[in-house]
Amino acid sequence: MPHPRQERFAVVDPATGEAFDEAPDRRTDELDAVVGRAREAWAGWRADPGARTAALLASADAVEAAGGELAPLLTREQGKPLAESYAEIARTAARLRHFAAMAPETRTINDGRPVHSEIRWRSLGPVAAIVPWNFPLQLASAKFAPALAAGNTVVLKPSPFTPLATRLLGSVLSAALPEGVLTVITGREPLGALLASHPGIRHVTFTGSVPTGRAVAAGAAPGLARVTLELGGNDAAVLLDDVEVEAVADRLFRAAFRNCGQVCMAVKRVYAPARLHARVVEALAERAKTVVVGSGLDPGTELGPVNNAAQLARVERYTARALEEGARAAAGGHRLDRPGYFYAPTILTDVPLDSAVVMEEQFGPVLPVLPYGRLDEAVEAANATRYGLGGSVWGTDLDRAEEVAGRLECGTAWINHHAELSLDQPFAGIKDSGVGVAGGPWGLYGNLRPFVVHRPMEGGL
Repeated sequence: MPHPRQERFAVVDPATGEAFDEAPDRRTDELDAVVGRAREAWAGWRADPGARTAALLASADAVEAAGGELAPLLTREQGKPLAESYAEIARTAARLRHFAAMAPETRTINDGRPVHSEIRWRSLGPVAAIVPWNFPLQLASAKFAPALAAGNTVVLKPSPFTPLATRLLGSVLSAALPEGVLTVITGREPLGALLASHPGIRHVTFTGSVPTGRAVAAGAAPGLARVTLELGGNDAAVLLDDVEVEAVADRLFRAAFRNCGQVCMAVKRVYAPARLHARVVEALAERAKTVVVGSGLDPGTELGPVNNAAQLARVERYTARALEEGARAAAGGHRLDRPGYFYAPTILTDVPLDSAVVMEEQFGPVLPVLPYGRLDEAVEAANATRYGLGGSVWGTDLDRAEEVAGRLECGTAWINHHAELSLDQPFAGIKDSGVGVAGGPWGLYGNLRPFVVHRPMEGGL
């Protein structure tokens, strides 16, 4: 019987707004076979830690060798400047090497009883990794590298907006990994929802929106699969009254507008002392007006397009509503008159504190700058959101800045910089920003379960 024809869907270049390629639209009735192969591969993969380490190191080498193919494709479908795509590939390889060198530690329990007790660690089984479109390869590796290092197998589903570089990555890795250990599946919904709820999946790791994250958790619940959810943020930057505006303006601008503002832990709100507010707005607006916006494939481009039409509409909607509510655009405030999903880098001032562009995650090249009178008011406003991913404090007195940072309700706080992560550190949010921990040893142990063995110290029965 002939195999049914594989359906396909279009992939759009955000710099042109036109489709430039297609990806397979995986049929949902194929999931049983995909997850079944992942489970079959699990037995051999979990059994040999030395072979896993060698395979992960070979995978890192293969990713680096394929950078010249991966980076332009990633830029074409995602929109980011080519240099940032190469950086994403380098981070993917680095993460594979990082976790290849990591192993769980067996611990002995000494509690006074005549029993030798050991805590060992076992892998979970097939893991579903569901990845968004802003950092397709980097966030994929943040999920599959620790899962594979722990001895699990992975079924990886990228966003339908950015499936191509991930498919190519899967092909590159297939030369270094045994068959079935890492499988990339592409497709439109309900593929992701069905993968998350598949009874053969033992851990679902997802990055995306809060509503979708809730749906993923609900889907995983009947099978009691573990979930790790990173659900975005609305990070605040609090500027203290001793901040040197010009000294931090470049760093602050980059922290807000890197990847066209499409970063979960980007600065999305700035709180500035009232006496410095105008200078902060002016400094950021000057940079917004002069930054080079264009196709990520152009060497001079510093800021690419918004990734997709729906996200561009969200950015337009939030900005328009703020302007209607009395805000003023010190820079930008409009879509650029050219093909593609380009929005002018926007600095907003005179924004109502309860405006959607302040309270929600706009996830685009728009930044509200809000004045405050007392520092307590700024901290209260920074915390007055349902998100709690990251935050930062900027000032000259580092001790004072650290004290203020300790009052922010978030998973990570930075001082005089923002959104910089080490591979060794935990990454987690509070409130609606997520469940579970990624990064470092926490990411490894999140893909393992403890197994305790008790043995008498002397004698037999």
